[in-house]
Amino acid sequence: MSTTFDLDSNPHRRLNILTGEWVLVSPHRTKRPWQGKVEDLAADNRPEYDPKCYLCPGNDRADGDVNPDYKESFVFKNDFSALLEDTPAAGMNDDGLLVAQNERGICKVISFSPKHNLTLPELSVSEITAVVDLWQKEFNSLSENEWIKYIQIFENKGEIMGCSNPHPHGQIWSQSEVPMEIVKETERQKNYYAVHRASMLSAYLKLELKKNERVVFENEHFVVLVPFWAVWPYETMIISKRQVNSIKYFNSVEKEALADAIKTLTTKYDNLFETSFPYSAGMHQAPVNGGDHPEWHWHMHFYPPLLRSATVKKFMVGYEMLANPQRDITPEFAANRLKELSAEHYKLKLTK
Repeated sequence: MSTTFDLDSNPHRRLNILTGEWVLVSPHRTKRPWQGKVEDLAADNRPEYDPKCYLCPGNDRADGDVNPDYKESFVFKNDFSALLEDTPAAGMNDDGLLVAQNERGICKVISFSPKHNLTLPELSVSEITAVVDLWQKEFNSLSENEWIKYIQIFENKGEIMGCSNPHPHGQIWSQSEVPMEIVKETERQKNYYAVHRASMLSAYLKLELKKNERVVFENEHFVVLVPFWAVWPYETMIISKRQVNSIKYFNSVEKEALADAIKTLTTKYDNLFETSFPYSAGMHQAPVNGGDHPEWHWHMHFYPPLLRSATVKKFMVGYEMLANPQRDITPEFAANRLKELSAEHYKLKLTK
């Protein structure tokens, strides 16, 4: 038995520098992980336009409004918002044991395309750039409400992720309190900045680019990588090379580069098991209307559940629910698998 510690062979835990939490890695359980297979799944026969879809152009929505005949991306206030703007100020506190407080917010839905049968990786870079433009516009507009403290831009892709409508879309939730994940990331980045007077993710990104063990893709302005502390099998993160604390500060060239990074990553995801790859993805950026945040560095998380094929997913159960997250395949293995995949969508290859 070897006495030399090896990340590729020995069980160990890795620190998530953004949250301070740990993940257990058990690479010895799968020395040569099965790389998955392509399932014989039913063909996706969704039409370009669905008269029953509340996101398609010209259709009625639940609140009686009618969608315009939009040609690119389109945003509207969610008809079934999780947060409401007019929630009354109230709360309760019984001996510090039963505690609740009101929460206000504005929730919006953003349709990425008028075409019902597409997903982000099937859009062109220019079409995704239009989505990024709208994300930025909405972020700027919502942050003008002084009572809003955080704006979460995200997408749930695929039925397995709880997405109730296959039309390509995402959401924007803005709220009166800073959510817990952002509280944790703010504290960790602030602590690092206080000591080093520099962004923690800038230093981390420099190290990752030097090692080049977990980098999946990079262009002039963004890097796609599998985080050293990744929990989900093919989890990734997009980090901006220039330190900005929110999408507000991306210029036109950076927005197009972000669209390029998103398209490349999501195409590689689809090519991994030749299926429309499900995930939850979202930007993490500085809170708003609460002072400057020189410590914050914009990044975007992608959390996909698929593990070994188009139908085999990872579950957070047992030890993971009761103790802390655990994974078998290493982040380095996942990064290499994603890096080697084509950036040309498998559907396009099949039609040639």
